[in-house]
Amino acid sequence: MAKKNQSLGEFIIENQNEFKYSSGELSRLINSIRLAAKVVNHEVNKAGLVDILGAAGDLNIQGEDQQKLDVYANEVFIKTLTNREIVCGIASEEEDDYITIKGRNEKNDNKYVVLIDPLDGSSNIDVNVSVGTIFSVYRRVTPSGTPVTMDDFLQPGINQVAAGYIVYGTSTMIVYTTGHGVNGFTLNPAIGTYYLSHPLMKFPETGTIYSVNEGNYIHFPQGVKDYIKYCQKEEEDRPYTSRYIGSLVSDFHRNMIKGGIYIYPNTSKNPDGKLRLLYECNPMAMIAEQAGGLASNGFKRILEIQPISLHQRVPFFCGSKKMVEKAEEFMANAK
Repeated sequence: MAKKNQSLGEFIIENQNEFKYSSGELSRLINSIRLAAKVVNHEVNKAGLVDILGAAGDLNIQGEDQQKLDVYANEVFIKTLTNREIVCGIASEEEDDYITIKGRNEKNDNKYVVLIDPLDGSSNIDVNVSVGTIFSVYRRVTPSGTPVTMDDFLQPGINQVAAGYIVYGTSTMIVYTTGHGVNGFTLNPAIGTYYLSHPLMKFPETGTIYSVNEGNYIHFPQGVKDYIKYCQKEEEDRPYTSRYIGSLVSDFHRNMIKGGIYIYPNTSKNPDGKLRLLYECNPMAMIAEQAGGLASNGFKRILEIQPISLHQRVPFFCGSKKMVEKAEEFMANAK
């Protein structure tokens, strides 16, 4: 039972029997992410004071500029998860390929793989806007004791055993689920402890906020254009409010608390969409569904999509149940 003001450590211990198949590894994995998040949070909060802002001068696998904090966050999470010998493999948005991790005695006998976006929304770093980390945990499908393969990572989102995000904002929060509801923990920076501040978080069934980059309107599919017009129409419960930060974690977090929909559709410039299925959409979809919301590619449930590549992109519609359903209606009608 979630108790407000309970520490994250206490919460993990009390609820570890909810982790299917686990004999403590998943609890230790979440604890490792908690530790890495504190280290990254410290760097994010002092980023304006040291030479860590701006581009690192390299491109990641997506062809995007890597920010210095991107590289730092990636190293911190990989090092923390590797050193604790909890996972048998890691895939990061910042890495070309997955990383195989050998456990004790050089064997790959750990049960879980982690997929991570170490610093989502990093284009906002230089202007002091909230950024975040997104993570996803799967139980490996290959035999224990053997090296991980691509099959361990290319699993549909319904196979996730845990998912979560960290938002580095006016306060730092870890929000995560292991399939038994969504709970949010806020960091007390004075003592370095996360406390349960948002037990059993839920999306309102509907909301009044739509989050989409309307600067790309001309490139949107007709269904998205029609839905935006619907959101803007003067009716008893509309127009809705447009709110777009440009950081998935921040937009999602606000909409879960206040009620809203986040849309990052495919466009004529990006026909497959821009968000990554494995590092962003699947974990956020699991959280959304556990919080009573929905997540779709406009036509199909995100969690049922079979991945075909590590850095696969998909359109993303996510948020309050009735708003996502209405957006899907417009998408279907425009086909």
